Amino acid sequence: MPLRAANTARLSSTVVEQFEEMIENGEWPVGSRIPPEQELVEQLGVGRSTVREAVRALEHAGLLEPRRGDGTYVRARHGLSAALLRRTKAANVLEILEVRNSIERQAARAAAQRRNDADLARITQALANQHAARAAGDEDAFLAADHEFHGAIIGATHNSVLIELWEGLSYALNAGVAAVTAELRREHQDFPDHDILAEAIAAGDGDRAEQAVAVIIDTAVDLLTQVQNRAAEEA
Repeated sequence: MPLRAANTARLSSTVVEQFEEMIENGEWPVGSRIPPEQELVEQLGVGRSTVREAVRALEHAGLLEPRRGDGTYVRARHGLSAALLRRTKAANVLEILEVRNSIERQAARAAAQRRNDADLARITQALANQHAARAAGDEDAFLAADHEFHGAIIGATHNSVLIELWEGLSYALNAGVAAVTAELRREHQDFPDHDILAEAIAAGDGDRAEQAVAVIIDTAVDLLTQVQNRAAEEA
């Protein structure tokens, strides 16, 4: 969707609304860099100050993030996502796992009932990427694939509110998985793989899918609790 020249009245708010629409529609995806200021000025037919004011407003709202020397990037798709992103940056990993337990168990059940062929293809590909990254010892690729896998399951619920909540929790979710992965490496422990979860969703078995999530989360909680208790004893 091309940007439209803004009306002279309410210029800044009109530009803000258009930017929000581009972000919400995914035309400016989360993690992408928005067009340069001059390009936005030319497309909108407004002054630089109007564009800058609109960008600043969305930076304050948490949807955009300036990166010195590298432009402005999309940080979140909705105001709710941005608020959750700010809140969960300081969250305890065990608190995040507790939230994941509540969300993902019901999401897995719903995904097993509602998934379509496209959802299953996305889940299967993410799982394959996980296995490949683990075999290659590529931790960054594994974390990215893990996030994609769980996001694919959330997407398979086709619940727009749940999907938005998940996006808002993404920072804390990624940090939590990274913490668990680091402890697994230190402890030389294996972690339940996600094949059973994927198979249960593909089979439409909600009970089994929910149980698979419980095993994954419970294992992570037990591991981190042991680590924290040991650290407290040594302190």
